Amino acid sequence: AQHQQLRAPIVRGLSPARVTAVLPYAAERAAALVDTFAKDGHVELMSAYARRLPGEVVGRIVGLDPADVPGVVHGGHRAEELLFRPLEEDEQIAAAEDVVAMQHTLDRYVLERHAQPREDLGTELIASVTEEADGGDLTLEHRHQLVAHLQNLFIAGHLTTTALIGTTVLHLLRHPGQWELLCAEPERIPAAIEEAARYDTALQGFRRVTTRPLVLAGTELPAGAPLFIAFGAANRDERRHARADTFDITRTPNRHLAFGFGVHSCPGSQLAREQLRLTLVELTTRLPGLRLAEDRPVTMRPTMIHRSPYALHLAW
Repeated sequence: AQHQQLRAPIVRGLSPARVTAVLPYAAERAAALVDTFAKDGHVELMSAYARRLPGEVVGRIVGLDPADVPGVVHGGHRAEELLFRPLEEDEQIAAAEDVVAMQHTLDRYVLERHAQPREDLGTELIASVTEEADGGDLTLEHRHQLVAHLQNLFIAGHLTTTALIGTTVLHLLRHPGQWELLCAEPERIPAAIEEAARYDTALQGFRRVTTRPLVLAGTELPAGAPLFIAFGAANRDERRHARADTFDITRTPNRHLAFGFGVHSCPGSQLAREQLRLTLVELTTRLPGLRLAEDRPVTMRPTMIHRSPYALHLAW
């Protein structure tokens, strides 16, 4: 019940209508970001584009000041490192300080929106948390809850989409024939998105807790057992996907688990797909000669859950 209560305003906030409403802004920002490097002949795509578009789009939906978005995005990446990457003590402290700076920004935003409501998701979240309070007062407990909620929304909203943009472009360019096919037949973009999400799942897995005793693949598990559910492994299951280890945008899309399933399915999946669609339209139309830079090897983010290039150098 608590999960549904916490999830409900996010689901409403990322409704098809709200996603549709933000698409003109997302398209404008996608084009503007490509403008910054289109004439250069080379780009590091993650810093110039993939780490910027998703945060800006989520920031727009929430109602964050665009000037605050880079700091919140940076704080999200640092939170991921703190949780899922081995760090020395001094590095942990530095990362924690960046996370706290992000939380202060979000707390300031909560206070401002409570005082001056607007037509945005942040205002709706605040109202949903404070509506049971006498007079709608914003307590310190409310502020803690809202900052945690917004932090999770931003991290889920930009880290995974950033990862998906990076890995999708990476695998398309590692298969030049498929990139050329996509440039020639852009109607294949939706199928390419599903294949990329399946083939190199942005969120490789996450923690879950069993709600009842069960036997899973011959292993007896009691209720309350912590598990790591590997979505990425499921998406490479040969029993479900023929030639599972082959990247093939021409395959008939089959249901995958890249966006979760059931009560934990990703409420932002449509928003992620739309941002990836806009990205592929921009790149295939404007930079069809795109290729991986031969002298700059691809490096991946060294974390446990996200499959994402850390740096992706491209040329044309």
